[in-house]
Amino acid sequence: MGKGGSLSEGVIKNIIISYTYVAIWIFLSFTVIVYNKYILDKKMYDWPFPISLTMIHMSFCSTLAFLLIKVFKFVEPVSMSRDTYLRSVVPIGALYSLSLWLSNSAYIYLSVSFIQMLKALMPVAVYSIGVLFKKEGFKSETMINMLSISFGVAIAAYGEARFDVWGVILQLGAVAFEATRLVMIQILLTSKGITLNPITSLYYVAPCCLAFLFIPWIVVEFPILRDTSSFHFDYLIFGTNSFCAFALNLAVFLLVGKTSALTMNVAGVVKDWLLIAFSWSVIKDTVTPINLFGYGIAFLGVAYYNHAKLQALKAKDAQKTAQQVDEESGRLLEEREGNEGGRKNEPED
Repeated sequence: MGKGGSLSEGVIKNIIISYTYVAIWIFLSFTVIVYNKYILDKKMYDWPFPISLTMIHMSFCSTLAFLLIKVFKFVEPVSMSRDTYLRSVVPIGALYSLSLWLSNSAYIYLSVSFIQMLKALMPVAVYSIGVLFKKEGFKSETMINMLSISFGVAIAAYGEARFDVWGVILQLGAVAFEATRLVMIQILLTSKGITLNPITSLYYVAPCCLAFLFIPWIVVEFPILRDTSSFHFDYLIFGTNSFCAFALNLAVFLLVGKTSALTMNVAGVVKDWLLIAFSWSVIKDTVTPINLFGYGIAFLGVAYYNHAKLQALKAKDAQKTAQQVDEESGRLLEEREGNEGGRKNEPED
C-alpha cells in the first residue's frame, strides 16, 4: 500500500487504541463503583465499614505502587525533599482520605444512580474553590453555567425516591473535599513543577491516607469489628475489589497518557449514564422522570463547561504557537540583518 494507505492504517490503529483505553477505564470505573456499593450496602454483602474498606484499598495500592516504582522500575519516582512532602503531599493525602471516606460512606445510604447525579456538582465545587483561592478568575458566564448545573442537580434531588439527608451530606462533603484536593494539587504541587501521575501519586499519597484514616477507624469502626466475632476476612472479595481499585488508577495513567484529560471527562459522562441505566435495570434502584430531567440539565451544563475549557485550551495553544513563530521570525530577521551588515563592512578589492 502507498503512503496514504499506511497513514490511514496508522490513524485507524491510534483511534482503536484510544477507544480501547477509554473502554477499559469506563469498565474499571464502573466495576469499582458497583463493587463498593455491593460490599457496603446492607441489602447486599452487608459490610458497612467504609473506613475499613478504604484502608484496605490504600494498603493494597501502596504495596503495588511501591513494587512498580522501586522493584520493577515501571515508573520513575519523583524527586522530592522531606520538607516538600510534609508541606505539599501530606495535606493532599488528608483531603484525599476524607474524600474517599465520605464518598464510600454515601453508598450505604444512597442509590448508585443518585450518587452519580450528585457528582455532577464537581465542576461547580472546583470552580468555586478555585475562585476562592484565586486560581480561577471570576466570570459571570461561567458562574451562570455553574448555577444551571446546581439547579439541575437540585431538581434531580427533588425527584429522588430514596432521598436520605445524611447520605446527601456525606456525598456533598466528598465532592467538596475532592474539589479542594484538586485545587490544592495546583497550588502545592503543579506550581512548584512537581507532576504526579496516578502511580507515583499512590506511592506518595496512599500511605498518608492510610495514616489519616487510622485515627477515625480506631474510634468509629474498630470497636464494632472487634466485637463482631462472626466476621472473617474474605480474601477473594476484598482482594479483587482492591485490585480493581488499583487497576482503575493504572487505567487513568494509560488513558491520560494516550489521549487527554478532556477525553477522560467525556468518557466520565458516558460512564455516568451507563451507571444510571445499570442502577435502574439491574440493581432495581428507582429512577424517576424528574431525576432524569434534572440530571439532563446538569449534564448539559457540564458538557458546556468542558466545551468552554477545550476552547480556552485551544486558544491558549494557538497564542503560544503564534508567539513562538513571532520569536523565530524575529530571530531570523536579526540574523539576516547581521549578515547583511557584515557584508557591507567587508573591504572592497
